[in-house]
Amino acid sequence: MRILVIACLMTMSSLALSDTVNVYSFRQPFLIQPILTEFTKQTGIKSKVIFAKKGLVQRLKREGKLSPADVVLTSNFSKLLELKDKSLTQEFALDSQVQKNIPAQFRDQDRQWLALTQRVRNVYSSKERLGKLNIRYEDLSDAKYKGRICTRSGKHPYNLGLISSMIAHNGLANTEAWLTGVKANLARKPQGNDRGQVKAIHAGLCDVSLGNSYYFGKMLMDKKQKPWADAVELNFPNQSDRGSHINVSGAVIAKHAPHKEAALKLLDFLTSAKAQAMYAELNMEYPVKPGVAPSKMVQSWGEFKADNIALNQIAANRKAALTLVDKVKFDL
Repeated sequence: MRILVIACLMTMSSLALSDTVNVYSFRQPFLIQPILTEFTKQTGIKSKVIFAKKGLVQRLKREGKLSPADVVLTSNFSKLLELKDKSLTQEFALDSQVQKNIPAQFRDQDRQWLALTQRVRNVYSSKERLGKLNIRYEDLSDAKYKGRICTRSGKHPYNLGLISSMIAHNGLANTEAWLTGVKANLARKPQGNDRGQVKAIHAGLCDVSLGNSYYFGKMLMDKKQKPWADAVELNFPNQSDRGSHINVSGAVIAKHAPHKEAALKLLDFLTSAKAQAMYAELNMEYPVKPGVAPSKMVQSWGEFKADNIALNQIAANRKAALTLVDKVKFDL
């Protein structure tokens, strides 16, 4: 009788746990909570979220098999690679809805990670001093931009992704020469974040900067930062050839996920048309699911051609990109 009671209690506990999915998130709560609330509404599965800008990878390693994490949400591609490289992920099912929702270029070939949103690595230019530009990333090393470029650290994941794509398209030697030329054209030492570069253009410190597309929308919606955005043009580089470089946010199923079935249901939902549309409105990013429209604000920036290189190819060049940044002493 006692054994039967214990077995019943264990079964009830298991059922209760299956109604919850534990999320470790590098993305801010206000961005994902409305989407998770909708997920609960549609499936009955509740979510518990732990948010941190840093330290979640180390936490997963420390927790090991005892980790409660089911899904990890990242804000950039580099974290997806890091999680996979440190064996902190597991495969999502071959027949899952994810496979149907997300194009192959935005999924890991080993089914260890997937992209959820995409953003463009734009070139911002001063409206007053340069106007709208028909520009290629390669042009940033041209001497005509000497003393006119601002950017954040070359080692930041957003810039490493761009440099990695340059290696994939142009080769290692040509990319080293390009990066050396960009460094020679800097108006100041790399510093700050993407919005800080647009602020610098507004202040007249430089005329050109690199920045992700969604920051433009965030600045336009911020009373203090709107003058910065109003001072620049948003340019989509390489429209005459391969298209603009794309970076992504994404997700993985944690290696020791205690609720794998619920985790997979969450990934299926996050890649659905409903969730993709919510992402587009909440953070002004581009959906990865075909057929889902960006927000009206993002649409107002115009259509563009995106570089369709597979993320796996960019991943393969990340270490080489980091080596180049150090070799040319880009941040010094």
